[in-house]
Amino acid sequence: MSESLRYITNEEGERVGILLDVEEYHRLLNPSVIDGDLLVGLSEAELQALAQSVLAPVDQDRLDDLLARHAEAELPLHELAQLDRLLNQVDQLNILKTRARYTLARQQELAATV
Repeated sequence: MSESLRYITNEEGERVGILLDVEEYHRLLNPSVIDGDLLVGLSEAELQALAQSVLAPVDQDRLDDLLARHAEAELPLHELAQLDRLLNQVDQLNILKTRARYTLARQQELAATV
């Protein structure tokens, strides 16, 4: 058993409480201090929605069009800039989705230890 976590049991051996060392207590109070990838302050439903989010359909259609046309021929500079912007949005969205899934997994791990 971890030295930072101890269980209090009743006469029947059931867990009825937990003792934490101070460092573990502070880590649980503010997990973002230790793990900057956690998304704090969001509900489970909000994290689930974020984890399943997609690019807006109009933007996805435009991205598909630009990628197809770019594969066939060189795009004008303004369309290349738009393609870069959309690809950057996809990258940022994927990072947020991954962080949301990571946060959900960490919450489940924490719930399983209690």
